Amino acid sequence: MTIPDAGMSEARRLVIVAGHTGDAGTARAGTAHPEAAVRAAALGALARLGELGADELAAFLAPDREPSAVVRRRAAEIAARFPDVALGPVLDDPEWDVVEMACWSLGEHEVADDATLQRLIELATGHEEALVREAAVAALGAIGDSRGLPAILAGTRDKAPVRRRAAVSLAPFDEPEAEDALRALLEDRDWQTRQIAEDLLDSRPAADTP
Repeated sequence: MTIPDAGMSEARRLVIVAGHTGDAGTARAGTAHPEAAVRAAALGALARLGELGADELAAFLAPDREPSAVVRRRAAEIAARFPDVALGPVLDDPEWDVVEMACWSLGEHEVADDATLQRLIELATGHEEALVREAAVAALGAIGDSRGLPAILAGTRDKAPVRRRAAVSLAPFDEPEAEDALRALLEDRDWQTRQIAEDLLDSRPAADTP
């Protein structure tokens, strides 16, 4: 099946409608459309219909298969619902916004192999884009592996949005350094970071006293 000759906006509309009307044929045809916006919409439509396989989705995450970062980012977003799709390689995508979305989806998976975990740690502490650092810190918090704690602690000294996310990401950790970091954030210059730290500290069990 092919999408009738139409401009990009009309083709995208047809694909989106297909996702709401059970027309898997039109939705799948959209994945081969020359316009990136249509291919991205087609992936969303197929996912909505339950007609998107993990292998098919994975193909749209690879830059050598899918040249558009718009499509790869949409594929990375949809991958949050596909725990069998390996997102580790996507953390090395040449476009930072694709990497950011892959970090977010890994957080939704709440698990990562050793190599992927190490890459998240590297991104959280060293990527030039604050949004990537923030997403990586969030993923490390969701995964909850103690090996990621030092990177989350580093995030408490980053820009305000990263500090906020780092504060939230400390919630699963009961190590003393995690509580120390939250107490330090009570004096943060960003009021939202202070509030998060206060709320988390208030929710922790009171220490036993002799």
